[in-house]
Amino acid sequence: MLDVLKQQYSYIRLTRQTLFEFLEEIPLQKLHNTVPNFGSGSIIKTHIHVADCYRYWLGSYAFKQKRIDFSFATHNEIERSDVKWIRDRFELADEAVYRFLEEFNFRWFEQISNHVKWQEEPWSTTPLRLLTHTETHEFHHKGQIVSMARHLGYTPPNTDLSLTSNSL
Repeated sequence: MLDVLKQQYSYIRLTRQTLFEFLEEIPLQKLHNTVPNFGSGSIIKTHIHVADCYRYWLGSYAFKQKRIDFSFATHNEIERSDVKWIRDRFELADEAVYRFLEEFNFRWFEQISNHVKWQEEPWSTTPLRLLTHTETHEFHHKGQIVSMARHLGYTPPNTDLSLTSNSL
């Protein structure tokens, strides 16, 4: 199963690469523009949010680290960020994903409990549900990002998982 999940994640990374290449063609100021009613407000903020959620759920939460051991992007980091910075943030996310896959191999249905900031009691789930959540979360926000780009006047490439590479 580990090989299948690693291959699945490599397909996700291919779609992300397509999105990165598209975003690099958009002026940085536009990537920081607020688009009302979408994601975290801007393309940049939304994409950083995705990377940080991988890192939080599959890195910090799964390994039972305290929230203080994990840092989301700060306001200043977000304001100064560009696509290269986001690529670097996703490299950290990739490291968290691969560490998670190795650690929880053969334990996909084992319960993990940890505290989350929005509730008093620890929250429990399984590694497979965490992985599924983070991957579907990325695609949800990728849809928002390409919609925001359209609202800003840009035509995004096809970023559907099944259509991004002939080698699939």
